[in-house]
Amino acid sequence: MSEAVVDDIVAVLPPLLQTLESLSFVARNLNPPDFDRVMQIAGEPEEALQAVRPRLAAWPEKFAHVKTALEAAIEPALSGYAGLRAVQNGDGDLVSVFRALRYLPRAQEALYPLTELPPVSGFFIAPDLREDTELQAKLAAKPNADTGIFHERNEPGSRGGFSMYVPEYYTPDRTWPLVMALHGGSGNGRGFLWSWLRDARSRGAILVAPTATGQTWALMGEDTDTPNLNRILDQVRTRWTIDETRLLLTGMSDGGTFSYVSGLDGASRFTHLAPVAATFHPLMAEMADAERLRGLPIFITHGRLDWMFPVQTARQTQGLLSAAGAKLIYREIDDLSHTYPREINAEIMQWLNDEQER
Repeated sequence: MSEAVVDDIVAVLPPLLQTLESLSFVARNLNPPDFDRVMQIAGEPEEALQAVRPRLAAWPEKFAHVKTALEAAIEPALSGYAGLRAVQNGDGDLVSVFRALRYLPRAQEALYPLTELPPVSGFFIAPDLREDTELQAKLAAKPNADTGIFHERNEPGSRGGFSMYVPEYYTPDRTWPLVMALHGGSGNGRGFLWSWLRDARSRGAILVAPTATGQTWALMGEDTDTPNLNRILDQVRTRWTIDETRLLLTGMSDGGTFSYVSGLDGASRFTHLAPVAATFHPLMAEMADAERLRGLPIFITHGRLDWMFPVQTARQTQGLLSAAGAKLIYREIDDLSHTYPREINAEIMQWLNDEQER
C-alpha cells in the first residue's frame, strides 16, 4: 500500500472501530428509563468518524476493495448513531432505538472482509483473548478452505434461511462444537450472527444463525421451525466435522423461548440449551419429555432489569427445570435489561466444553 493510503487507514480505523464499540455498548446497556444516561456514557464517537470520512475520497483504484469495505461500514455506523441522536432529541421512541441499532450488524458485516488488517482482526476477537499470540497467529495465517462467513437464502427480508461462520483455522481432522443461535422476535439470523461471531472466532466453534420461517419463532400453532433447524443441522453436518456431543441451541428473547420449545422435545438432537432473556410457561415443563429433561445441561441467563419478561419468570423456570432433573446453571445479571449480553458467551462456551469432558 502507498504511504498515503496507509495514513488514511490509520486515521479512519480508530474512530470507526470506536463508533462500532460504542453502538455495541448502547445495544448491551439499553434500558428504556436509562436511555439518556447510556447515551451520555457512550459519548459522541460518530463526530470523529464523520470528520475523517472524506479521507477515503481519492484513493488509487487498486485499493478500491479496501475503500469499498470501509465506506460500506462507515455508512451504517453513522446511520445508527443518527437514529439514536434523533430519539435523544425527542424524535422517536423505543422502536426507533431498536431500528437504529439494526445498523450495527450491517456495519460489522461490511467490515469483516478487512480482517487482513490487524486492527480489524483484533476488533473481531473476544476482548479477553486479544493478547493471545497463538490465536493471533492462527487468524493471521491464510484461511483454510470452507471457512469464513456463509449465507444460505438469508438475504434481508427473507425467512427460513441461515447465516453461519466457520473459523478460518478450521480443519476437518477433528470435531468442532456447534452453536445454533436463534434471533429475537422480528429479527433475523444474518444480524444475530454478530452477537456470537467474536466468540466463535476466538474460541473455536462453528456458528449457525437461522432465521425463523415466520415473523418470529413458532411459539404457537404448527411448529414449522424445528424441521427447518433439523434440515439446517443436517446440511451443516454433511460439509463440516461437528462434535455430536457439543450441539448447543441458544437464543435471545423469542429465540430463547423457542430453544425451550424445540430443545425440550424428546426428539431434539441438541445436547445443550442456553436460553437468554426468554420466557417459560410452567406447562412447558409438564409437557416436556421427562427422560429428555433428566440430566439435560441447561444454562439460563436473564437480566434483573428485564422489562419484557420479568426476572421472576426466569427464577421460577430455574426451580421448575431443576425439580424436573435438568442439570441447570442460572446467571442473573444485575445491570441487564432485555438485551443480549455478549459477555456471557465466554462462560457458555466454557460450560459447553466442560460438560463434554465430564
